[in-house]
Amino acid sequence: MTLQHGLAFLYKVPMVFRLPRKFIVRKIFAVAFALFAVMTTEVFADGIKTPAYSNNPIVAEVDGEPIYLDDIKHARIQETLAQLYEMQNRSLQKKILDKLVEKHPELEAEQAPKVTEAEIKKFYEGNSSIKELGDLSKVSAEIRDYLETSFLQVHVGRQYQHAVRQGWAKVYLTPPNDFHLVAEVGTAMLWTEERVPPDQRVFVLEYSDFQCPFCKRVQTTLHRLRKLYSDEVQFGYRHFPLPFHKEAKILAHAVECARDQNKFWELQNLFYKSISNVADEKKIMELVKLAGVDDIQTFETCWRQGKYEQRVQNDIREGVKLGIQGTPTFILGAYDPESRIVSGKMFYGAVPEEKFVQVIEQFLASTRNETKLNQ
Repeated sequence: MTLQHGLAFLYKVPMVFRLPRKFIVRKIFAVAFALFAVMTTEVFADGIKTPAYSNNPIVAEVDGEPIYLDDIKHARIQETLAQLYEMQNRSLQKKILDKLVEKHPELEAEQAPKVTEAEIKKFYEGNSSIKELGDLSKVSAEIRDYLETSFLQVHVGRQYQHAVRQGWAKVYLTPPNDFHLVAEVGTAMLWTEERVPPDQRVFVLEYSDFQCPFCKRVQTTLHRLRKLYSDEVQFGYRHFPLPFHKEAKILAHAVECARDQNKFWELQNLFYKSISNVADEKKIMELVKLAGVDDIQTFETCWRQGKYEQRVQNDIREGVKLGIQGTPTFILGAYDPESRIVSGKMFYGAVPEEKFVQVIEQFLASTRNETKLNQ
């Protein structure tokens, strides 16, 4: 990845919707650091000859049988290991460059590019969420600070790659092994009816909360993805109402009752569009009728008697087992329709469309190759 590619990516960084500026800056930096880690991974692959240690060590033995680190992983452990690796990676790069600068002064002589007013304006114009914080004059200083830090990180990454390519340093630090989460689809509501034989071998499984602002925000992205991958990817929805969202569980029960009348997605869409904090009964019933639920009496009986309370509770239990702690959470991976199991990766928050597309394409390529081998 070139510097130009890196900076182009940074201009597309999605902004966190309606959050304090300090939180937004931290969020942006996290994305910038993720880019930084991606940029250096290729160098590790070229530079490693004989790793100095294993990233899957034996952590215990039972009756002479080893238990490896990968054997005890779950999604949260993998996430923590990835974060630790990124911190170690950044620290290692700085340490290497600090040691090299005396013998190779050209590393210090090359300066990071300066931030121009045109770049600040371009960044502002390309991020609608930033515009909501105020006009350019109000946020210009914060954008400059962010871009300066981001440019510096990209610059350091380039210097580091150059040093490794020149053979001035050998790097043995490796990222944690890939971890594929295995999740059951269970009673998830599917976006499209499964065909026989099934031809959608990649699955995006969503765990969401109707009163979660990030869940609401990501729905637009999901709508676009469903159109883009209508023939190749299946999408499913399960409930994970958070305890501090008082009406979220009630709303989850309601869409399950609408599901009996084939109006799940219509009501789900209206809930995300029309409900934020308070969801009183009158408002909910207005949306139920607007969604096209015809048999209102049957719906009300289902809803008031808590017909699907156990289904929602089971979604929560399954989510907790997977390591889910917040919403929205996505499990994206290869799909086995016979066992109804998704094997892939877990993502949190209002994931940008670019990230979804990148990972979906990876799994689609894998499943296509598998199909060819089986022919």
